[in-house]
Amino acid sequence: MAVGSNPLQGAAFVLAAHRPDQLPPDTGAEVAFAGRSNAGKSSALNALAGQTALARTSKTPGRTQQLVVFTLPDGRRLVDLPGYGYAKVPPALRDHWKQAIDHYLRHRQSLRGLVLIADIRHALTTFDGQMLAFCAAIELPCVLLLSKADKLSRAQALARKREVDAEIRKSGWRAATIAFSAPAGTGVAEARAAVAALLAGSENAAKQMDADWRG
Repeated sequence: MAVGSNPLQGAAFVLAAHRPDQLPPDTGAEVAFAGRSNAGKSSALNALAGQTALARTSKTPGRTQQLVVFTLPDGRRLVDLPGYGYAKVPPALRDHWKQAIDHYLRHRQSLRGLVLIADIRHALTTFDGQMLAFCAAIELPCVLLLSKADKLSRAQALARKREVDAEIRKSGWRAATIAFSAPAGTGVAEARAAVAALLAGSENAAKQMDADWRG
């Protein structure tokens, strides 16, 4: 791969599904993106794709209310899951999202991995822990982007990453962590490579991610 090339370049919106059965046919490969509503998930997707408006960003959390599908030129897909944990969303809709995400993660055969976005400045939430535990239970590869790293000094971001890595190991979860900032570009190339490895689904990629997780 040439230096500076982006394996996620050319991503384009396909559809937004209210239910998993409205998604494209369950063939090929896709990677899902999940995170608390204010963790910077849309900004992360835009940065990874090298676009400014692929995923809709807003100052109002909770705008992603469906499973939003983007396709790459080679046919592989990125799936933006509804942001979770936003208190102003009606309970009935929150329950629907929970059921839809649970069904999607358990049954989607083309799903190759999950990218979880969490704010590096704060402790992992209950929702983050549940998602990490779920991935571990079903052996779904997971990459944890510790977003908004530009809000901390380099030393602070590194310290927080180490704390999160320790928590992951202590809890028996398995996830490769990346200190990440969409506006500053921190960790963007590393995250793109991780997503590309998940989409490739190769044995070598899996071994590399396992090595990254073990540190």
